[in-house]
Amino acid sequence: MKEYEMLKDWPDVLTVKQMAKLLGVGVNAAYQLVNDGSIGSCRIGKSIRVPKLCIVDYLDMARYTVSTTIVADNLTAGKELL
Repeated sequence: MKEYEMLKDWPDVLTVKQMAKLLGVGVNAAYQLVNDGSIGSCRIGKSIRVPKLCIVDYLDMARYTVSTTIVADNLTAGKELL
């Protein structure tokens, strides 16, 4: 988690509103990420809590998804990858 030093001041377990602020997205988008399973979470009664490690996992996954998308786009466009 060294590469995510910016997260050190955030609690280990966040609310969806805190997660939205951390990621710089709206609350509705944050709830969508949780509801579609993109970011792991747990329900405690009616509350939803998001472990910080699940956010780190999501950010790591996004890094690889972007690279794969760029490679796929280049292959579709007929570009050689050297």
